[in-house]
Amino acid sequence: MSMEKYLTPKQIVAELDKYIVGQAEAKRQVAIALRNRWRRLHSPADMKQEIMPNNILMIGATGVGKTEIARRLAKLADAPFVKVEASKFTEVGYVGRDVESMVRDLMEQAINMVKSQKREQVKQKALEMAEEIILDILIPAVTEKKSKTMLGFDNEEVIDEEYALNQRTREKFREKIRRGELDDRKIEIEIQQSPVHSVGIAGPGVDEVAIMNLQEMISGILPKKSRKRKMSIAEARKYLLEEEINKLIDMDEVKEEALKKAENAGIIFIDEIDKIASKNRGGSGGPDVSREGVQRDLLPIVEGSAVNTKYGVVNTEHILFIAAGAFHFAKPSDLIPELQGRFPIRVELQSLTKEDFYRILKEPKNSLTKQYTALLAAEGVTLSFNEDALLEIAEIAYQINTEIENIGARRLHTVMSHLLNQFMFEVPDVIPPNAHIVVTAELVRERLQELVKNKDLSQYIL
Repeated sequence: MSMEKYLTPKQIVAELDKYIVGQAEAKRQVAIALRNRWRRLHSPADMKQEIMPNNILMIGATGVGKTEIARRLAKLADAPFVKVEASKFTEVGYVGRDVESMVRDLMEQAINMVKSQKREQVKQKALEMAEEIILDILIPAVTEKKSKTMLGFDNEEVIDEEYALNQRTREKFREKIRRGELDDRKIEIEIQQSPVHSVGIAGPGVDEVAIMNLQEMISGILPKKSRKRKMSIAEARKYLLEEEINKLIDMDEVKEEALKKAENAGIIFIDEIDKIASKNRGGSGGPDVSREGVQRDLLPIVEGSAVNTKYGVVNTEHILFIAAGAFHFAKPSDLIPELQGRFPIRVELQSLTKEDFYRILKEPKNSLTKQYTALLAAEGVTLSFNEDALLEIAEIAYQINTEIENIGARRLHTVMSHLLNQFMFEVPDVIPPNAHIVVTAELVRERLQELVKNKDLSQYIL
């Protein structure tokens, strides 16, 4: 892993600032945690295994940026990332997902990432091989041996001329294929079909990994069937490209790289961890028993354990875990002490203010105003927002959050949707291309003020 690939903490925060408004302390902590991954990998060999990741617990209301920080962090690190809801897990023996599934999901992400990188490396070669197959169907290649058979005598000069003519014709057709001139022409190619066999095992305690491995083993043993199919050259090129890419990619190498990537760079984001906090820890009976059971199942994964996946055993010791929760009705101290200890870094995210809403509408690279502008630009319509309109939208979103329920920045999605839906519906039938829509404060008040006056906003804005 090169130094250039890993940003400094300041650079990480600067990148996060492009998408997330505020929450400076949370950004600092995740930036340090991410840089520490690189520092560990470049530390002395005897210390490398001893340095544990500083797992982070984010505390804050919904919609303040917890998930977005974790997701953007994973993109910056080019790391496999999985988001799970703790409330979806249940104790072993109860109906629900088992906690090890999040590590299996992480490994799948790592496999997909490495395959995608390998795919780009071999794509050009695979494209050339696919073209050769199509050319062999259109103009069979003439070899020296084939020339002798065709001509019936050993005249080197004639054979060379025949071969050269064949090569020139193939090259002409190759250029036509690349320019798309032959895209609609039909050819017949051979398609490989893998036999599909699903394996069902009844009974309690069924191992999900064992079933997947058994299915893969059966598919590998059974012979592949092939059949001829007519398709256009454009379709054939696409199909053959995938086939040749799969032949060129060494899956053993992919698994090995993905395993290292998942173990050393993987990030697992556990959301809604407050939902499994047990308020009467140590008590007996009730749903809290099951919640505490989920925490105890999570504990070995977060502490570091070996998890079986269909690609091999994943050690979770150096995976970075980021947990998050609103903690409205429970406190972090309601988690079992062992699990609390595995999240030593605590960050409290601040609730969003009117100023934050204004900045969220204006500053991020993926702000809603920029998204709607891009959507209407696809129709040839220009959309712009006056400054006072943005301030008015921010004020209304903040007011609704205060009066009904605080769902953070997600409120802007529903407010903007209500404000602009009429335009989105009327383009291009009523509002023609090349039109210019200007959103003013008056327009915002006209379309949204009635909602603010109505105290029962739930019927309008979810």
